[in-house]
Amino acid sequence: MSSGNSSYGDIHRYEPARESTAAAIAIVLLTVIEVVFVALFTYGLMSAWASTEAGNMFVGALLALIFIDLAFILLLYRKEFLPDVMIVKKRRRKWEDLYVREEDKDGKTFDTGGLADTLKRAVYPYYKK
Repeated sequence: MSSGNSSYGDIHRYEPARESTAAAIAIVLLTVIEVVFVALFTYGLMSAWASTEAGNMFVGALLALIFIDLAFILLLYRKEFLPDVMIVKKRRRKWEDLYVREEDKDGKTFDTGGLADTLKRAVYPYYKK
């Protein structure tokens, strides 16, 4: 929970990244494996491996391995090299920013001069947003 004197946009908690050497080595090795998978996939497409049933399954498996390897690289990078930062934000109701503009949060007076625009805004909330 944030303290009472926090203003919106202030950093509430900051934990620096661990930046471990083992994670850096693992990311480099996974990147080398990623390049090998991409080279195999490209070679398989260029030499028409996908024209047979078994070759098509092999090329599909290579594509799956490419994305799985990329997911592990991004997971390690996010966990080990990005800091954990919590920023104080304004709490709103779910529907508030969809239908109510900041300047109209206290309501509007009903004027008959712009009756058509008022009706359009009542029927279609995103009108002239």
